[in-house]
Amino acid sequence: MPYIAPQHRQQLDPLIDQLAHRLVDQAKGYDYDGAFAGLLNYACTRLALQVARQRFGPLRYWLIAIICGIFKNLADEFYRRVAVPYEDQQLAKSGDLDVYAAYLQEVEKM
Repeated sequence: MPYIAPQHRQQLDPLIDQLAHRLVDQAKGYDYDGAFAGLLNYACTRLALQVARQRFGPLRYWLIAIICGIFKNLADEFYRRVAVPYEDQQLAKSGDLDVYAAYLQEVEKM
């Protein structure tokens, strides 16, 4: 979770909410639900690169590594906080794959 001070959130949240609204509106203009993905990818990529360029200028390896790390941490956090509970709920509702159960039994015997 990107923990930042509340006063910084108050400054950024209205701008982020406005961008989110604009992305949703544009996505509605496409014929498929997944259209938002390209728009969101574009917005996040452009934002990261603009911040990097405005703050540091020319691209350097350490900057690439930091930006990659930010996106990886973002993905990991989203998966942990949202996808795992969703997957657990679906597992409880629909049952597990028998192959997973077989592997888990083997792991428990190790």
